[in-house]
Amino acid sequence: MGNSVSKPYFRLAGLKIISSAFCNKKFCSKHNFMTFTPKIVFSLFFILVSIISCKETDKLPNIVLIMADDMGYECLGCNGSTEYKTPNLDRLAADGIRFEHCYSQPLCTPSRVKIMTGQFNFRNYEDFGYLNPNQKTFGNLLQEAGYATCIAGKWQLNGLNRNNPDNQDVNRPYHFGFDEYCLWQLHHQKKDGERYADPLITQNGIDLPGNPDLYGPQVFADYISGFIDRKAGQPFFVYYPMVLVHDPFVPTPDSPEWSDSLRRYENDTTYFADMMAYTDKIIGQLENKLKEKGVWENTLFIFTGDNGTNVSVVSSTSYAKVKGGKGSSKNTGNHVPLIISWPQKMAGKRVSGSLISFADVLPTLCEAAGIAPSKYLTDGKSFLSDLTGNNEVQEEIFIHYSPRWGNFRSNRWVMNKEYKLYQDGGFFNTVADTLEKSPLTILSEKEKLIKEQFQSVLNEKEKEFPFHLNDSVFQIKP
Repeated sequence: MGNSVSKPYFRLAGLKIISSAFCNKKFCSKHNFMTFTPKIVFSLFFILVSIISCKETDKLPNIVLIMADDMGYECLGCNGSTEYKTPNLDRLAADGIRFEHCYSQPLCTPSRVKIMTGQFNFRNYEDFGYLNPNQKTFGNLLQEAGYATCIAGKWQLNGLNRNNPDNQDVNRPYHFGFDEYCLWQLHHQKKDGERYADPLITQNGIDLPGNPDLYGPQVFADYISGFIDRKAGQPFFVYYPMVLVHDPFVPTPDSPEWSDSLRRYENDTTYFADMMAYTDKIIGQLENKLKEKGVWENTLFIFTGDNGTNVSVVSSTSYAKVKGGKGSSKNTGNHVPLIISWPQKMAGKRVSGSLISFADVLPTLCEAAGIAPSKYLTDGKSFLSDLTGNNEVQEEIFIHYSPRWGNFRSNRWVMNKEYKLYQDGGFFNTVADTLEKSPLTILSEKEKLIKEQFQSVLNEKEKEFPFHLNDSVFQIKP
């Protein structure tokens, strides 16, 4: 399987050339070759097939990056959920790599800007719902590397929130490196049209006609499936920032209530489980499409979430009842699922304890696509070696968070799998104290060393860019 059409003619031609060369009497005489036994011919054939196989596995991978909206770590069965049905994602986790420690930003736009550009928010997150056109995204980089690129789902980056300049620009996705798109909230505000039943979707510059029987998430999934149909013969990149499972919590086409058109925007958290199930259904659809086209084996398939679950949702798990922490600096605000499959390259199915930040996604995709680090700027570290060789790449991560939305508080911190140090000095064991109610004051020698290391990182970032300069108002230069 690969990204280009197989060329059996050239393979046969290659065998013919070798055969002719080795059977040529002058050639044999010159090199003291008398005869070639079947064993030798078979050996030559095996060598050639091996060379061809190596070239097949060296082809650029397809990349599919799916990011659910407002889905925290606790929502998947493979991560301990006992309330929601996610069989496709659970199977992908069992057959691929399930990460236990992936951390986004606690809010959607900060996460979107970070994952798309690979940089800390203090560098380029200017406003909620906005990505400055002066930025370069993974779409640009992969497009320049020869990938066919597509984005479908939630955009919310044109700057509609505070009427930023040129927020009606329907070419913005093209500018950020996507050949084609199918998006909600590109140049229309939420008040103009919702994302679920009868969605207001803009597709390649044109608003789709309204239809009360259409369901936005299915429109996006079908568009991506069509893109894969059309581009399976070359390397392609799909970025799917889902609209599911963000509120409003409403029926899906698989909910009994959907049959009553008047109930399709009946907002109740009881529908959250149905929305989780539909998310999982779409994952299965896209996986099946990739397999149908024969490209699954060499597709780097990534599923994650943009931030923690909505605070109105309380989820049952095998270890506790978990209240959604969206917007919060506590781990429930940005601890998100991460499942990766790449059958042709990954070093076995397993659970990974690697610490992953959203800044790490862009350099990982770039390394997988053979893009040199000199081509882009990033604060992240590629974790490709963890996918292909089971190697952890970092012991702690730094997060700068300036939400610029709602009443959420700005903060910055350094963390590892067990501890977290905030810029105000609060130091927590986040395993023993998940809600961060009791800052540590009496430290073991090990904890003293960890805190000292974390503080050195905070000091370094404070020197590079003082926290107060990028709190409520974005400033590029101190």
